[in-house]
Amino acid sequence: MNYERIEISQLAPALGAEVSGVDLSQPVDVATAGEIRRAFAEYLVLFFRGQDLTPESQVAFASLFGPLGTYPFAAPVAEHPLVIPIVKEPHQTTNFGGLWHTDTPYLEQPSLGSVLYAREVPEYGGDTMWASGYRAWETLSEGLRATLEPLRAVQSAARNKAKLRVDHLKDGSMRGHNVEEMDVRQAEHPVGRTHPVTGRKALYISPAHTTNFTGWTEAESAPLLDYLFSHITAEENTCRFRWTKGTVAVWDNRCSLHYPLNDYHGQRREMHRVTIEGERPV
Repeated sequence: MNYERIEISQLAPALGAEVSGVDLSQPVDVATAGEIRRAFAEYLVLFFRGQDLTPESQVAFASLFGPLGTYPFAAPVAEHPLVIPIVKEPHQTTNFGGLWHTDTPYLEQPSLGSVLYAREVPEYGGDTMWASGYRAWETLSEGLRATLEPLRAVQSAARNKAKLRVDHLKDGSMRGHNVEEMDVRQAEHPVGRTHPVTGRKALYISPAHTTNFTGWTEAESAPLLDYLFSHITAEENTCRFRWTKGTVAVWDNRCSLHYPLNDYHGQRREMHRVTIEGERPV
């Protein structure tokens, strides 16, 4: 695609691009917003370095992609009800969401995407990886795609709860915030998900949340799910991003996974996240 209002630098063959030429602290004009949305559809995750955002300007940028919602298991920052803090303190050993996952697949209408703003980053470490569900689906064999086509999978908020969130349940932004709902929140969605904008199909599974295929036991599901988890996160399906303070990322949960690396113990990292509401997967 040709872009006239923004500059694009692709990060990896599978997905990911850095965008320059736009100041997200200011209102984004209609033409520029249209190009950003086109790039979003093409690259799945976009990065904007050197930004200086308030909670209000972060929310305004996120609104370019659709209606905004809330994350059910964390309290927002005092300055804005739609912005949640994602913090790892130096004493904590687990990081928020520290497994390969897509956000909120356990909801009947999972989020469309998220906007993450880096307010404080460690001196080293703390990268995030993304994986393309499109490329994962398209590189499966024809026979396996035919097997998966009619299948749905169960997505559970309780799966890997302790591994993902144990420090944050004790003394982070998740402390006491609807935590009891984690054990009952789950939904079933197609394994092959059709994107409502591009029409492409993506492998829609989440290693952090997918427990089994609908109508299969967890034991029966495990061998195939393990293969699919390793396939979607294979190196050729991914990109890796090194954060700097002031970077903004927006990603498409409908066709990508992400994995925040937990390799910076003893250092502090603070991000602010805004959730973009989504639709029921088909």
